Amino acid sequence: MRLFLVALQFLTRLPVRLRHFEPAWLTDCVRHFPLVGALVGAVGAAVLAGAAQWWPAWVAAVLALMATVALTGGFHEDGLADTFDALGGAVSREKSLLIMKDSRIGSYGALALGLTLLLRAALLAELAARPLWGAVAALLASHALARAAAVGVMVSLPYGGDAEHAKAKPLALAVAPVNFVIALAWCALLLALLGAWGIAPLRLLLAVLAAALVALAMRRWLRQRLGGYTGDGLGATEQLAEIGVLLAFTAAI
Repeated sequence: MRLFLVALQFLTRLPVRLRHFEPAWLTDCVRHFPLVGALVGAVGAAVLAGAAQWWPAWVAAVLALMATVALTGGFHEDGLADTFDALGGAVSREKSLLIMKDSRIGSYGALALGLTLLLRAALLAELAARPLWGAVAALLASHALARAAAVGVMVSLPYGGDAEHAKAKPLALAVAPVNFVIALAWCALLLALLGAWGIAPLRLLLAVLAAALVALAMRRWLRQRLGGYTGDGLGATEQLAEIGVLLAFTAAI
């Protein structure tokens, strides 16, 4: 519970207060990132379902997207924009890391952020026009699997930035593989529940494959360009994996 609360505090804007804090908790709390993701997805699903009763699907989709962004403070969206600004051009590793630290947004970041938000809204609008349970399942799975993908990248790569100046310094240290195993266990439990409640196994398998492919692609990209992961790179991984899972849920199969 303590580690879950640390994860909730780190990934969301919810007013979680802890009387005591140990840096090691931040490293180990990543095991519960998928559980926090499922909570964020549940909030988005509730807004989507409620808004779809009153407004067109596109309006409901944008409201649901706004709810999840507000809940996380745009944490992962910020990482996506910074990553594409830093790695979109052919610059050195050192220059890329400097760009990531710059609070301003450039053309690559603006394009990536705008297009991914548009695609996420379009996918949610499609889900809003379908039976409600499918939309709920897609939001729960996309937010949970996407955060597991980020944990997988974190566990499989060293930190690629300047550890001394990292915003969350404990996460710049080695993350034990057991944390990824527990994160996958949370995802397996969620997928088992979704399967028991009627979501087609093939749909769930495609969702897992989509998240895994994004994680592998981001791992390769970050390793080649930076020699490891950064917080912004993990945010980009989450966003792209989320899109991959939503594409799997909306695909015509």
